[in-house]
Amino acid sequence: MSADIAAVATEKKHTFASDLISLTKPRIISLLLVTTVAPMFVAGTPTLSAVIWVTIGGYLMAGGANAVNMYLDSDIDDVMARTKLRPIPSGRMSPRAVIAFGILIATAATYMLAHFVNVLTAALALAGFYFYVFIYTRWLKRSSPQNIVIGGAAGAFPPLVGWAAVTGRIDLAAVFLFLIVFYWTPPHFWALALNKQRDYGNAGVPMAPLVWGVRETIDQMWYYTLLLVALTVLPVCFGVFGLIYLASALVLGLLLIIGVWKVRMVRDGAWEKPAWWVFSYSLLYLALLFVAMAADRHL
Repeated sequence: MSADIAAVATEKKHTFASDLISLTKPRIISLLLVTTVAPMFVAGTPTLSAVIWVTIGGYLMAGGANAVNMYLDSDIDDVMARTKLRPIPSGRMSPRAVIAFGILIATAATYMLAHFVNVLTAALALAGFYFYVFIYTRWLKRSSPQNIVIGGAAGAFPPLVGWAAVTGRIDLAAVFLFLIVFYWTPPHFWALALNKQRDYGNAGVPMAPLVWGVRETIDQMWYYTLLLVALTVLPVCFGVFGLIYLASALVLGLLLIIGVWKVRMVRDGAWEKPAWWVFSYSLLYLALLFVAMAADRHL
């Protein structure tokens, strides 16, 4: 009886609407929107309508990319513990419906951004969509341990989108923001990969720990983290940001360095817990860093 009740409760959690929302990966998009909207306030003083349209368009574009990603990865999602309950592998939605949904909302996003913001903003958002779908998911993810390094550039497009929405152009400051997200991505995702090696191994995805080994992956996390923190300070040298941002970047960066160092110092194989800390903190790190950028410009 209790098993039947549990089954009914589980079934109620998965409605058609909730499945459509889950295809967009809202938790992941929330961070992308921070790195999209914060640069708008770094670039200037955006209008409320611009912020609203960029937020809606950015969500739909990223959500469309995530849905198409689930379509392309449906064959391996079924063998990974963290993805087997997604709409396609669980049988709740057909692959055709998922890709149609993804393309539809990405198309809607392109129109919204081009019509209500500007064409450059729409083009950059669409470029991020294509980069994620074709460069990362379709090509690199299953062929190279550099998948996160190169393919992760897709996640660095949002700052360019936000910047272009306000200024109508891309300049050096926007490039700095792009590079910060680019160098943040490897240590962030490799921290997750360290704890998901079995899943990636079952799916045949050549993530760094499986190809290079755990120790080399952790060393690479360390090098990328040092480069990242140094890069976050560099815009101050060019007069892009001031003391509020500098203090925030140094404190946040120091905590990240300490976290990765703890992972690197583990010698008995018990790196799961510190790696989880790095993964979780890196999400907060990037969000707070971009908030600090906006605060620095307006305070």
